[in-house]
Amino acid sequence: MRIATFNINGVKARLPAVTAWLQSSAPDIALLQEIKSQDATFPRSAFEDLGYNVETHGQKSFNGVAILSKRPIEDVVRGLPGDDADEQARWIEATVSGDAGAVRVCCLYLPNGNPPLDEDGEWSAKYRYKLGWMARLERRVAELLAEETPAVIAGDYNVIPQMEDAARPDDWRDDALFMDATRAAYRRIVNLGLTDAYRTLNPGAETYSFWDYQAGAWRKNDGIGIDHMLLTPQAADLLQAAWIEKDVRGGEKPSDHTPVGCELNL
Repeated sequence: MRIATFNINGVKARLPAVTAWLQSSAPDIALLQEIKSQDATFPRSAFEDLGYNVETHGQKSFNGVAILSKRPIEDVVRGLPGDDADEQARWIEATVSGDAGAVRVCCLYLPNGNPPLDEDGEWSAKYRYKLGWMARLERRVAELLAEETPAVIAGDYNVIPQMEDAARPDDWRDDALFMDATRAAYRRIVNLGLTDAYRTLNPGAETYSFWDYQAGAWRKNDGIGIDHMLLTPQAADLLQAAWIEKDVRGGEKPSDHTPVGCELNL
């Protein structure tokens, strides 16, 4: 079973690019972030015509996540548990069954958090929201691990975990994606017992999945790695391959992200 995560940066603006990618790469499951569309206006038929079932958790003009699957999507949950007042559409999870078993797929769009500091030099409301969201994610991951079933927690984490995940790490020192508190929160999540699919099978390889539209970042390969696929031990035992589809970023009217994928023996 091929599973991919892709921050598409707006389904309406990127629909031709996304459908072209689905046709060429043909993942069994695609986890999409930043669909920037309400559920009612999401162009479901464009994906259903390609053989995908569709579940969304949308929001007008901002955020939004979706699961596309060639197999039935079951037991859908929208919204990250832990804060009933949180109205931002950043989490959707569901179960998809393969020929040899089922996997819980969790699609996330973690808050950016910038600017991290307010005018008084204290953590800003946006950054506190990011860290609070990560604390809720840590609790949800612990629950998934306790279930001892295969699960993939993937998406745009808006976290640069390590120095080698940025072409120019020193330029990100004061950014919410690379601050010490951000990376520490991410490590706490991973250290619960998750496996980074791409890093595990491609040690030493370039991990960039995002190149800004500005300053010729794509041309200069001035990228960062912020899109991650984390696996529970039961999913990691099924891991057969992992990849970054870098060429997608060089296509026509691309997203500033590119897909990251893995294959599980399911």
